[in-house]
Amino acid sequence: MTIHNIASQNSVLNTFISELRDITIQKDSMRFRRNIERIGEILGYEMSKTFDYKEQTITTPLGESTAPLIDNDIVLCSILRAGVPLHNGLLNYFDTAENAFISAYRHHLKEPESFEIVVEYLACPDLEGKTLILADPMIATGQSLLATFEALKPFGTPKNIHLAAVIGAQEGLDFVSEHFPEHTHLWISAVDPALDSKGYIVPGLGDAGDLAFGKKLQH
Repeated sequence: MTIHNIASQNSVLNTFISELRDITIQKDSMRFRRNIERIGEILGYEMSKTFDYKEQTITTPLGESTAPLIDNDIVLCSILRAGVPLHNGLLNYFDTAENAFISAYRHHLKEPESFEIVVEYLACPDLEGKTLILADPMIATGQSLLATFEALKPFGTPKNIHLAAVIGAQEGLDFVSEHFPEHTHLWISAVDPALDSKGYIVPGLGDAGDLAFGKKLQH
């Protein structure tokens, strides 16, 4: 897998990441969602540089112009619910993409440190020969991404696979690299060094889903 850490070069992305992490600023859920959306736009722009392009002719009011335009059949899949703002940011740039949605969440067992990934909902178009963009803001252990990828397999084999994430732990990136196809590309805006005993990213930013949409009850 090829990992593209966008934060390796300084840009305005630093501001969006810092505000997502800031314990005071992140309390503004609207701003939190918007920052994730803006990061999705940046990741989408960088990702687009690796796509296929085809020269096309455009008719203007005064003549004709030619331009290389994206020639990929894109399917954008986000993991509910935290993936929605990231999905929106990517969709702002790939507005003709087909869309897929999947729920994948941690179901905690008797010990707080142990959990399993549960997939309960999936809506997906045909993936055969297409470019799959799988969006998940946080790559902690990497198990949610793997569970999602396994659930998508009956819908066909994509020609290209791109993963889009805001923050990931190195352990999760190693896990994903081991279990996804070799030609997969991961686009990420920050890589953190560790996970805590409950599998949360440190320093991270907390629970992205709760910060974006409010706290949840889990049975």
